[in-house]
Amino acid sequence: MTSLTMGVAIAVPEPHGSQLREMRAQFGDQLARTVPSHVTLLPPLEVDVHQLDEIRARLDKAAGSVPAFRMRLRGTGTFRPVSPVVYVRVNAGYVATAVLAGQLRQALEAPRPEFPFHPHVTVAHHLDDDALDHADDTLRDFACDFEVEEFALYLHDAAAGWVPQHSFSLAPRIQDATL
Repeated sequence: MTSLTMGVAIAVPEPHGSQLREMRAQFGDQLARTVPSHVTLLPPLEVDVHQLDEIRARLDKAAGSVPAFRMRLRGTGTFRPVSPVVYVRVNAGYVATAVLAGQLRQALEAPRPEFPFHPHVTVAHHLDDDALDHADDTLRDFACDFEVEEFALYLHDAAAGWVPQHSFSLAPRIQDATL
């Protein structure tokens, strides 16, 4: 079996994605070079390269079953002491993101995650407490809003990191829905 590592995520759009990525680098997080700013829907999975067409078809079908939605990123949180992570919170669109992640996990028959699903944008990871505190303080007032109309399949490349390979459009937004 020829395998590769894939992940599925909502990209944080520009200019916010670059801003958060630059801040992540300034905090000293080396992953800023290889990890675009995103909200993870499916964590990294090892898959057979020959399954990619089937995976794309399943993701496409699942995408069409979930309407587009508005997301608001605002403020910070942390997974400490369990994990040395500071993140930007998903304040609006949290439930819709969880529904989408559940649909995708079901479509791919992916294993249940080790921890409960908690949509967020990582901005500092595997740093010392001072750097994590600095990240938390610096981005505490960060806020942005955007429409989530698609998500992407990312493949991991040893040199380039996580590279988007294909985007999947969500169903049209339901105007009165507030998930």
